[in-house]
Amino acid sequence: MKERCFRCGRALTRDEIAVTKKLVNRGSTEYYCVNCLAAYFEVTPEEILERIAYFKKMGCTLFDPPGNP
Repeated sequence: MKERCFRCGRALTRDEIAVTKKLVNRGSTEYYCVNCLAAYFEVTPEEILERIAYFKKMGCTLFDPPGNP
């Protein structure tokens, strides 16, 4: 079963699940899409995408390696 955004119900990517765990709570079982996570933190979706890119570049194993969808 594919995970869905806790707020809007959209199907999530592995990176969206990972960024929720990284920014909200590592043990979280409720995940957010980029747009809903941005609203939660009152930032732009682009800022969340920048965080994802940063964590990938730093080698965080929660995320797909750079170049993977």
